[in-house]
Amino acid sequence: MTIKGVDVASYQPTDYSTKGIDFVFIKITEGRSYTNPKWVGQRKTARDAGLVTGFYHFVRAGSMSAQADYFLSKINLVDGDMLVLDWEDTDVSNAQKDSWIKYVQGKRPDHRVLLYCNRDFWLNRDTTSFAGDGLWIANHNGKPGQPGIKAPWRFHQYKTQPLDTNVGRFDDRAALRAWARSASG
Repeated sequence: MTIKGVDVASYQPTDYSTKGIDFVFIKITEGRSYTNPKWVGQRKTARDAGLVTGFYHFVRAGSMSAQADYFLSKINLVDGDMLVLDWEDTDVSNAQKDSWIKYVQGKRPDHRVLLYCNRDFWLNRDTTSFAGDGLWIANHNGKPGQPGIKAPWRFHQYKTQPLDTNVGRFDDRAALRAWARSASG
């Protein structure tokens, strides 16, 4: 069974629709200098609707620890928030991807840390199959829950309109919330 969610960034509204969704991922930072100017409002929309919330960092080449620290410095985390590395830049190596995830896991051991990447990166660039606490795979095939990979996955982004739309591999919102909170237990 799966549940539905969206992910948002600065080019989406602050007051996106939460009807029929259970979770949201919000872009916070990119590299070491960009912060999404709408993320606080986007988080408020999610929190007001009782959604399970995750935050992501779009990684760029450079110091992984400096980027992770920049990302973590922006967020006031609450129990059950998920943290995600968005790996789309071809200048970021597989080792750097793994380094960022492990660093954030060490800094925030009480939160789930996941990897987001597209199907091509997972199948053709990844060499370690390391996705931290879970893989969020993008394959815009319009087939929710069928990301076209054999590896275990937690989330599948299957379309981009009107918002990036995802399914989560959980029975219901309560199961996702319990999984997200179990990182500390």
